[in-house]
Amino acid sequence: MIRTALATIHESEEGHVAPGVASLIVGAGAIILAIGAASDRGPLTIIGGIVLAVAFVGYEIAHHRSVDADLYSRVDKLDGK
Repeated sequence: MIRTALATIHESEEGHVAPGVASLIVGAGAIILAIGAASDRGPLTIIGGIVLAVAFVGYEIAHHRSVDADLYSRVDKLDGK
């Protein structure tokens, strides 16, 4: 029963966890960046910017791997490629 539920969640079109987690880290990086900039603390601003940038790139990679690649493979199967 649990295995079936997990398979359904994995194969369904709603809710993609990997991009969701990465987007939360992007949000945290943006908050750290804003706090560092508002309090005029250079190291905190730099750390926030780095976290924001790395997490944003990670988000794009996770989105491509979990959403786009799966969608394209399904379309290719429909086209008979």
